[in-house]
Amino acid sequence: MLLAAAMALLLGAAPTANPYRVSPYVGAISVDAQTGATLFEDKADAKAYPASVTKLMTAYLVLEDVKAGRLSLDDMVTASPTVTKADVHYRQASCIGLAAGESMSVDTMLVWLMVHSANDAAVFLAEKCAGSFDAFVARMNEKAAELGMKDTVYYNPNGLPPPKNAKERKFNVSTCRDLAKLAMAVLNDCPEMLRYTSVKVASLDVPVTRDGKRVWEKHNIKNHNNVMVKNTLKVVNPDGTEAVDGLKTGYIDAGGSSVVLTGTRSGKRAIVVVLGSASAPERDANAARLLDDALGALVW
Repeated sequence: MLLAAAMALLLGAAPTANPYRVSPYVGAISVDAQTGATLFEDKADAKAYPASVTKLMTAYLVLEDVKAGRLSLDDMVTASPTVTKADVHYRQASCIGLAAGESMSVDTMLVWLMVHSANDAAVFLAEKCAGSFDAFVARMNEKAAELGMKDTVYYNPNGLPPPKNAKERKFNVSTCRDLAKLAMAVLNDCPEMLRYTSVKVASLDVPVTRDGKRVWEKHNIKNHNNVMVKNTLKVVNPDGTEAVDGLKTGYIDAGGSSVVLTGTRSGKRAIVVVLGSASAPERDANAARLLDDALGALVW
């Protein structure tokens, strides 16, 4: 890789740039969560790879089914053979690690999905809701169209990149403006989402193999939202309360670091989207600054 870049420079050609992962970001936007009014935007319609931010749409559709009575939070979700930790594509990704046939409730799986960003949970929930992976992805795209997310296309419910040996390497694609629309819909239609996204640390039972046997052990899982959990990044209101209570981060090598962030101040709520940052520190610093500025503007 370094040799190729050096040769390109010697030959007078710059190394190929990655338009989906740049410094400080591919795009950013902040909006008033109540009215949708744009408070700040910079390349808000530039396309990027949302990675695990995708799971916000997945959780939205799950909670939509719960609200409609098609599903209960107490219903059990059984892991299918579709995705297991043994799958090389999932081995290095965030996962619960369920084996086929093992089960947990919709409610617990949503915690895994939104706090730990469990990629297998997204697939199992998708199959539970729609009957199959493909049927759920179709629902994701239908909902995106319904919400006016005109530049968004989903190929999976978790945002993972396609396997390297895939015939067609298709990535989920979205924009800051589209994801702000999704966040508004989530907050308006399923405000209970914040019950999951505001969790900093959850203590949950997880299946592990001990001496050749599967047993359940208590594990602590931590939220990936650094702006919410790291003291150096927290957005603190004048009254001393913490502003941030959601929503979702994402990262893949090809698309960099992204986040859909929300928080409140004096009864006002703002949404910030930062997509395609070259690094997590850049993403987090810009998202925290934009949210603080947005909330300041709303309560001026």
